[in-house]
Amino acid sequence: MSMKKKIGAVVASAALALTLSACGGGAGGSTNLQALKIGIKFDQPGMGLNSGGKYTGFDVDVATYVAGKLGTTPDKITWVQAPSAQRETLIETGQVDLVVATYSITDERKKKVSFAGPYFIAGQDLLIRADDTSITGPDSLGGKTLCSVTGSTSAQNVKKQYPDVQLREFGTYSECVAALVAKGVDALTTDNTILAGYASQAEYAGKLKVVGKTFSTENYGIGLKLGNTDLCNKVTDAIKAMISDGSWQKAVDANLGPAGFKPGTGNPPTPAACS
Repeated sequence: MSMKKKIGAVVASAALALTLSACGGGAGGSTNLQALKIGIKFDQPGMGLNSGGKYTGFDVDVATYVAGKLGTTPDKITWVQAPSAQRETLIETGQVDLVVATYSITDERKKKVSFAGPYFIAGQDLLIRADDTSITGPDSLGGKTLCSVTGSTSAQNVKKQYPDVQLREFGTYSECVAALVAKGVDALTTDNTILAGYASQAEYAGKLKVVGKTFSTENYGIGLKLGNTDLCNKVTDAIKAMISDGSWQKAVDANLGPAGFKPGTGNPPTPAACS
């Protein structure tokens, strides 16, 4: 082999090595852990809220903790709005590295994305006006107009379990809450964590209440690129650490405690093994 060819072979080998090292372990592609794009909700008080560029909520705290364990400092996190109907697309197209957005783990979603978790177990409930005594649970929704968000498991559950209910779907829960206060709908359904967050807001004090009768189990997971087992394992380890060192409970108390919310049965959960 000539000297020119030898040099070319060395350069090619070096380039290949760099490419492989950048890809990281496991299937599903690479993730730069020095900087992360994380999808959260921007309109869910207590869970994920954007107030003039300040991000707060339980999901935000979970995401920040997990990112820290992955080697990403808070200033290197880019927060991306992740509406319910767009979460899989954001992950599949690489617009985000992780989604921590009251994201229920379902078999259907696992066909498109991978999940680490669960990191919280919630339950679907109803939010109604404080002076409404006619709605006591899902069985009393006959003839009522119920609001939920397009693409959410809450809307899908209602369609399946209560086909006689008039379901009205909006793009965000904030729109549903506004419609509820304005008497455009009779109730809002989604996870009890989200409803508690809205009910605790000062602007809705004395106007709204959570019925308190859950009728589903929602396992919140952290969504990531399908098949990226290496990243999934690292995120799972971070969730376990957050639970064991007390940070999980502190985040629950800080974000949901003011509404008097107490985590239900199964919390804190045991994250499942990545597959």
